[in-house]
Amino acid sequence: MPLYRDEAVVLRTVKLGEADRIVTLLTRDHGKVRAVAKGVRRTKSRFGGRLEPFMRSDLLIATGRSLDVVSQAASVGSYAGPIGADYDAFAAANVIAETADRVVAAEKEPAGRQYRLLVGALAALARHAHPSEAIALSYVMRALAMAGWSPRLDSCVVCGRGMAREGDLWLSMEAGGLMCASDHTPNSRRVSRAVVDRVSALLRGDWSAVDAGGGDAAIVADAARVVEEWSAYYLERPIRSLRWVDS
Repeated sequence: MPLYRDEAVVLRTVKLGEADRIVTLLTRDHGKVRAVAKGVRRTKSRFGGRLEPFMRSDLLIATGRSLDVVSQAASVGSYAGPIGADYDAFAAANVIAETADRVVAAEKEPAGRQYRLLVGALAALARHAHPSEAIALSYVMRALAMAGWSPRLDSCVVCGRGMAREGDLWLSMEAGGLMCASDHTPNSRRVSRAVVDRVSALLRGDWSAVDAGGGDAAIVADAARVVEEWSAYYLERPIRSLRWVDS
């Protein structure tokens, strides 16, 4: 079987037989790959913990007919340890991994930018650079934007006028962003300027603004609901892991 080498992050694993696993990977150069890791569940497996979720590894992979086969694995970034030791970080990492799996739908199609975004998010979680929930929500918005689903938050999607700093704002998932008071539709929902500013900061990855605005629990919670609704609409079903982050 032809071999290829690539760097990858493990998104999820599924048991196969008595000792094997199917691992879903997001790779740097080959996009999403599903491969068999033979014997990985044995105590003396040669892979050790290098094929656990959230691990970043350098892999040698053999091309198969339906599933590829992992032949070698060397650790590049051990994010799983510090993430697994903290409940909030672990819950956030599950949101990130599930989102990556869903956003990069097709297999074996290069997704280098998505891979770099994923690595950056997991690295930030592992070193506790910011609140875990904020890292996860920012990742969701940025991954969706990278895939082409970025909300319009600076002007009305109907008339195109810039949004005032004061007054009522409405957000429509179906229309793709904000609506002004004159043009909003019945399916839009009212949001405050503070919530819009927080969602915008999460989308930009503006951590000074995100961290500064984290003190108001109501604004943080409403912004999280906006991210949840936005992702559910464009991914066509909810991100299940978000329920653990919100709880």
